[in-house]
Amino acid sequence: MQGALNLAKKPIVHHTIFWLVYFTFNWIRWGSYFDDYAYSFQSNLVEFPLHIVIVYFNIYFLMPRLIPKRLTWYVILLILSTLIVSFVRIILTYLFVTTDIYKESSLEDLSLFNFNYVAATFIGEIYVVAIGTAIKVTGDWINFKNKTTELQKVNLETELAFLKSQIQPHFFFNTLNNLYSLTLDKSNKAPYTVLKLSELMSYVIYDAKQKTVPLVNEIKHIQNYLDLEMLRYGERLNVDLEISGDIEGKVIPPVLLLPFIENSFKHGTRLIGQDIPILISLNVSDGRLTFITENNKSPGPIADNGLQTYNHGVGLQNTKRRLKLIFEEDYSLDLIEGEEKYRTILNIPLNEN
Repeated sequence: MQGALNLAKKPIVHHTIFWLVYFTFNWIRWGSYFDDYAYSFQSNLVEFPLHIVIVYFNIYFLMPRLIPKRLTWYVILLILSTLIVSFVRIILTYLFVTTDIYKESSLEDLSLFNFNYVAATFIGEIYVVAIGTAIKVTGDWINFKNKTTELQKVNLETELAFLKSQIQPHFFFNTLNNLYSLTLDKSNKAPYTVLKLSELMSYVIYDAKQKTVPLVNEIKHIQNYLDLEMLRYGERLNVDLEISGDIEGKVIPPVLLLPFIENSFKHGTRLIGQDIPILISLNVSDGRLTFITENNKSPGPIADNGLQTYNHGVGLQNTKRRLKLIFEEDYSLDLIEGEEKYRTILNIPLNEN
């Protein structure tokens, strides 16, 4: 069965089927016209090898060598080669099929190379060449389109994989810093931290390779990250994690939300000695996810215009690029800087698992 399927995909099979179908069509067509199917069969049997020669000579020899740079020569050589084939066809038809010259014409007493007869034969050959060329050009266009689409897909997947690979080291660097702080303090929370870190690594190494993951897994990943940050900052940290809507059965690109949360910790924890309130909200409604983070603003570098500026880091920048690649225009991302708060609002579509 598999061998038959592989055979059916070969170009020679497609070509053979085309010529058999076209031969049968011509045989029935002219047999009906002359009311003589035996004559039509003999005539087409002589003509079709010539049709095949001129069609393949055109699409595999003339076109690749002369189009588009030498178009004038292409037209000249196509006309000459078609004219030669037409003369050969006239002679072979006269010798092997019938001595009735230009049988489909009502004219009588025609010479073998009468202008009308030659012109009709020439036009018939050009007609076949046009059909073959149209099929070839259409097939090449479809193949080119498929290759272009496949190349775009490969490039997209490659870029997405590259962006995720950049986010992951950044994430682990921050997490290992948290663990380092605990080990310096000889905290008995270090083993628990290692356990959480192993869960995070498992998620990033295995699940993040997938195009999408269950939303509940992404939320668990976020929760593990928050648990580690709570160990690091202790009672100073006040995280309000709000989850609403039906999150079951929904999928999301992996490691998509965490950079926004990391950014909240990066800028919301700079005020030493003060409490750290961070809001994280996930709401699923009408097949879309609205994801919000909010944190206090901390002193940042001053730009030339006197306004504070914030460097959001490679993680957030890569996430913006991933959003564009994955969702194109079907998403919104608002980064809002107030007087005291920094707020991000992301809205993306969710697919069912």
